[in-house]
Amino acid sequence: MTTHGGAMSTQWNPDLYLRFKQERTQPSIDLVSRIELDTPQRIIDVGCGPGNSTTVLANRWPGSELTGVDSSGQMIENASRDFPDIRWIHADIRDLPSEPAYDIVYSNAAIQWIENHEVLIPHLYGMVRDSGALALQIPLAEEMPVRQAIRNVAARTPWRDSMSGIPRLVAQSPGFYYDLLAPFARRVVMWRTDYFHEMDSHAAIVTMLESTALRPYLERLADTSDGDVFLKNVIDEVRDFYPQQKNGRVLFPFYRFFFIAYR
Repeated sequence: MTTHGGAMSTQWNPDLYLRFKQERTQPSIDLVSRIELDTPQRIIDVGCGPGNSTTVLANRWPGSELTGVDSSGQMIENASRDFPDIRWIHADIRDLPSEPAYDIVYSNAAIQWIENHEVLIPHLYGMVRDSGALALQIPLAEEMPVRQAIRNVAARTPWRDSMSGIPRLVAQSPGFYYDLLAPFARRVVMWRTDYFHEMDSHAAIVTMLESTALRPYLERLADTSDGDVFLKNVIDEVRDFYPQQKNGRVLFPFYRFFFIAYR
């Protein structure tokens, strides 16, 4: 899931990430099911994380040569252990050559960590062979109320100074991606899906985000004893944005944007 390379640490937690494997993998399944290619020979999964999305590709096209690439050594180590038959690369995708080497360049919930999509998207599209496809899913994280809850807590006095400068996750408008790809692509398909996750509690929402959206905030507190206090404050703030249902559970809508560009 990680492909960034800047100042942010690459110490990701595969076990915590996979605690919500079903919620994280379903968008992969939905994206793969919409790719209209019968027998791709070579596929690369950009920001493959611990390999859960890569295995969705392997299940659909078992005869293809699959490569997973991620900038997190922890994620690649986990994927290599669990799925030894797939080729895994520990690298930043921006350092790989932009040459038409793959029938499918695929990414599920990864490129939001990388800035300058006006450069990144043409780079990824340049890796697609003729008659191939670029297929991406991007969380619309900044539209989600939970992001406001996190920012509200980060702006409070105990943490304001240490939390300054944390970048927002990157997701542009559909029109932005269409304008980048339409001059070159044979066809561009776009859609959005809102997934309503049934969570046991407000704390479960925060736990789900500890390994992703909350990670840069918690890293700022890694050398202090404030991490648990910060998380407790986030849980309290999240309660204001997501009502508890009659059965005691909480619905957590997760917004995601998809597009496929055919060469």
